[in-house]
Amino acid sequence: MRQLIIIGSGPAGYTAAIYAARANLAPLVIASSVEAGGELMNTTEVENFPGFPEGVQGPDLMTKMQEQAEKFGAEIVYDDVVNLDLAGATKTVTLGSGRVEESDALIFATGSAYRRIGIEGEDRLSGRGVSWCATCDGFFFRERTIAVVGGGDSAMEEATFLTRFASKVYVIHRRGELRASKIMQERAFANEKIEFVWNSEVVDVLGEDAVTGVVLESTVDGTRSELALDGLFVAIGNDPRTHLVHDKLDLTPEGTIWVDGRSSRTSVRGVFAAGDVIDPTYRQAVTAAGSGTVAALDAEHFLAALGEAGAPEVDADEIGGRPEADRASAA
Repeated sequence: MRQLIIIGSGPAGYTAAIYAARANLAPLVIASSVEAGGELMNTTEVENFPGFPEGVQGPDLMTKMQEQAEKFGAEIVYDDVVNLDLAGATKTVTLGSGRVEESDALIFATGSAYRRIGIEGEDRLSGRGVSWCATCDGFFFRERTIAVVGGGDSAMEEATFLTRFASKVYVIHRRGELRASKIMQERAFANEKIEFVWNSEVVDVLGEDAVTGVVLESTVDGTRSELALDGLFVAIGNDPRTHLVHDKLDLTPEGTIWVDGRSSRTSVRGVFAAGDVIDPTYRQAVTAAGSGTVAALDAEHFLAALGEAGAPEVDADEIGGRPEADRASAA
């Protein structure tokens, strides 16, 4: 029986592990068998994480976080969670290997996944001209020609932001009108650097070691054409990784895990959440790390209060859980 299990190994999960390990909670981190380290493992140079004025490679940053967590006593397991039982005081985690772990508290930090177009070259050129984060990678495209795929608010925000760096920004949208809010559309239409490519889908990304262009297919008549580019930003949304907790934890209308205010407390006592899985807005490595800190501190306080109480009837407001009255008012 463990005190704390952390599911997820991105900035939120590893930061939570660092804090929890330093508090002598000996956390077990379930890091995934294939996606350990989170989205930063697919990123090249990270220049906006504090403490690295020369920048740092995404995989190197995550390796350092892991080493720091292990230094203080966190245990890392490369396996996948296949089932969770959160109903009782003891939280049960079943792994793909068949291994079963139990704990008094659990931190859910599985992050979110950028929606991909699902085309040839997209994954191959990830970090080599294909990106899902303008804030992370826009700086690398100074005076370059790039394109943003999407038609919602996030796409308009990304395109407008990228005009700070790029000389030309195409917005490629599969329809003849945008889904974005009126104010976001107006800002994009008014920007001289932005040009819209309507009724078109990206069906291929060109380039061997770096993006050189895309192949477009008309959604009207199916004709194809090529567009020369130095970079492609995909802004068609992202999905929080919540499939393990559907019908187990309350979710927000955006699909993220509900937490109580600025805390990490979820609707189930003893279960906490951190990082992109609770954040539909910012989704940055540094905000995820801060969120992981909150989760570790909340879990530490929960475990301390649990030990002092010596009984499961501790007030939910003291150590986590969503009161029934609050849950009903939010329904």
